[in-house]
Amino acid sequence: QGQLLAKSWSSLFEGQSGAALRGPIYSFNGRNILTDPLWPHQLAWHGSTPRGGHARRWDCQGWRSSGVAEGMATALGEGRLLAGHRHNCSTP
Repeated sequence: QGQLLAKSWSSLFEGQSGAALRGPIYSFNGRNILTDPLWPHQLAWHGSTPRGGHARRWDCQGWRSSGVAEGMATALGEGRLLAGHRHNCSTP
């Protein structure tokens, strides 16, 4: 009934910045996060390098709401899960 997101867990992170994401992605309450206005930034937060390693300096670990820390996240519309960029950890 659903669409295949990736062939395997490891295929999400192999190759050039991971698998190309295809099809809709739904939140736990059934909203398509790629089109729903409640998801304005459509980011996948991962705190990883493009090769899947831990981006220690950019993982939002220990972040507080008053802080200005940045973490690695990927805009889901980019099509590559780990093709991340730094985003302010306060971004919803």
